[in-house]
Amino acid sequence: MPVYAAETETRPATHHHDYSISGFVDYAELQKSLKQIEASSKGTVQVAVAGKSFEGRDIYTARVGTGEKVILVQSEIHGNEKTGTVALLNLLKTLSGNSAQAKQIREEVTLVFMPMMNPDASEADKRRNSMTWADVVEDYPQLAGAKPSWNYLDRGVSQSYNYGANPGFDVNRDFNPDLDYVPEASDFPGASNLPGWFITPESQTSRDVYKSLQDEFGNVDVFVDLHHQGMYYVAGTNDPVTLSLSAQFVPDPSTPEGAKYGEYAANYNYDFSRQLNVAAYNELQSYGNSKFTNISLYSQGLDLPGTALGTYALNGSGTVLFEVKGQTQSLGQKEKGQLVKSVERGLSAIVESVADGSVENLNPEDYEKIPLTSSRPAN
Repeated sequence: MPVYAAETETRPATHHHDYSISGFVDYAELQKSLKQIEASSKGTVQVAVAGKSFEGRDIYTARVGTGEKVILVQSEIHGNEKTGTVALLNLLKTLSGNSAQAKQIREEVTLVFMPMMNPDASEADKRRNSMTWADVVEDYPQLAGAKPSWNYLDRGVSQSYNYGANPGFDVNRDFNPDLDYVPEASDFPGASNLPGWFITPESQTSRDVYKSLQDEFGNVDVFVDLHHQGMYYVAGTNDPVTLSLSAQFVPDPSTPEGAKYGEYAANYNYDFSRQLNVAAYNELQSYGNSKFTNISLYSQGLDLPGTALGTYALNGSGTVLFEVKGQTQSLGQKEKGQLVKSVERGLSAIVESVADGSVENLNPEDYEKIPLTSSRPAN
């Protein structure tokens, strides 16, 4: 049973744009909601503290179900990308309910939600965490002579936030396919197409949860990461994208392009990742002529081993990226209800199809038929 302590004193943080975000879930509301869901579920939902953020906030997991198939979902590794947190809390209530479907899902699947991976960034309404390079060197003295990692920002304004005054790391570039990796100075500053280092407490917490599930079940079958992106269009149309999906984050280790990941080739299952994405896409397309059908395929041909998705794909998980339109500095809470519902519906389809096995009957090649993302309308 986690202790829902009062928030620790932290560095002052102020919102830095004109858009309201009061309709989203802040850290105190997350704690309250998790406590209420756990209590009302009478043990069906188990909430635990998996680790702590750099500023000392608890990072929570909420677990529901006892099945052998394991689904791990995380949200808000970037603190200005907030719809996933709301969607996960809503889904927890549904999945812990007394409906026949919820009970059946719980028998087949173990779901672990990490609804606010980066609470410091969430509270400050920014992308990055609040750790400095000096903090890293204090933790890892062997890095004293190394250049700061490429994902560290300590100058200028990005996404309306002043990182010159408040430096930090993009946590979602701090993952490494070697889950036991220990930082070495020779691996810095690195690059986007190279692995990360697990130098941030937030990425370490995600890794530790992942490894504990591996130890318990042998494999994490599915990993879903909930994000936001800019404002785009469904290719060949004038329709603004509601959300984008993706299964591809590193080149296939069994191909010449992915040969550097050859040691992970036996674990990598791109077809299963594509099937999971198709399950979400088909569900959203079923809503007919509505914004729920404005789904695109996120940029392909990526090589991002330092992302959670790239790292966990190489470790044997089927992977799905959700990229909802509009971060808080560009959209605030506008369209929140619809965007949250899009995530809920797509994620529910993944959970249900894994639980009943129907995902395995989907044609992975249908993934290639999902329209691409475009930066401009057709006309």
